[in-house]
Amino acid sequence: MGPIAAEGAALRMPEWLKSGLPDAETVGTFARKVSDLGLNTICLEARCPNKRQCFEEHAVTFLVMGRNCTRRCRFCNVSGAGPELLRADEPRRLRTAVSDLALDHVIVTSVARDDLADGGASHYQACVEALRQIDRPIAVEVLTPDFGGDPAAVDRVAGSPIDVFAHNIETTERLYGAVRDKACYRRSLGVLEHVGRGFKSLVIKSGLMLGIGETLEEVKVTLRHLREAGSDIATVGQYMRPSKMHLPVKEYIHPVVFDEIAGYARELGLVAVCGPRVRSSFRAGEAFQEAKSRRQRCA
Repeated sequence: MGPIAAEGAALRMPEWLKSGLPDAETVGTFARKVSDLGLNTICLEARCPNKRQCFEEHAVTFLVMGRNCTRRCRFCNVSGAGPELLRADEPRRLRTAVSDLALDHVIVTSVARDDLADGGASHYQACVEALRQIDRPIAVEVLTPDFGGDPAAVDRVAGSPIDVFAHNIETTERLYGAVRDKACYRRSLGVLEHVGRGFKSLVIKSGLMLGIGETLEEVKVTLRHLREAGSDIATVGQYMRPSKMHLPVKEYIHPVVFDEIAGYARELGLVAVCGPRVRSSFRAGEAFQEAKSRRQRCA
């Protein structure tokens, strides 16, 4: 992977990352429905570039346990202010939103809650159990923090009636200290491996972002580590700086390189969702169905 701009020059966003403004009506409709129920979405909190497309396809990633994270990762746009009180009725409101929006594949993620004894695992469980009260088939995916590596907390979430357990590795091992606050590369791999070994029916998923100084070989090593840890799905996308207060973009990765990475991931046996605008929840339903079909063929 090579830099788009000469060293020392400002990086300009390439054409392949540019897109039109999101459709205000589509985004506004979903935003109002979610806001009216007092819920949050990572789509809006993290300024996801795909929210128009996802909303048009009835795909939403709900953000539970408040908007404020107890960690301050240098890439993330989610607020690092003090944690909020948990709302006991959030699972019920989540169930109502999913029913009203007629979602078939539901993704629930959260801020990190290191202030809670179980990292919020019991709240995840309550949210999933509420979703299972919906009287129609839905796929439930959780995208969790590492829970400090606490196996009991991980087991509580993985043992709830979910279909996909996702935890993002985010970046390569060498860059961890500069990118992720209070996180550990090997601990994140350990969470994935723990779930893969103990909950064999679940689809395991992880993702990483590119353009912050990693090498192509480091990306391939990370993908190998994810596969060895039991991951079925890997998402790989371009990091885009939310503000000047965040980690700078060191490189815009060409789509051809993403294609190469996707090919390598598939050779490893991963379902690969790779591209400049890919985020961890992009095409989540399709990736889950592909991973499930692959498992059935290999059984």
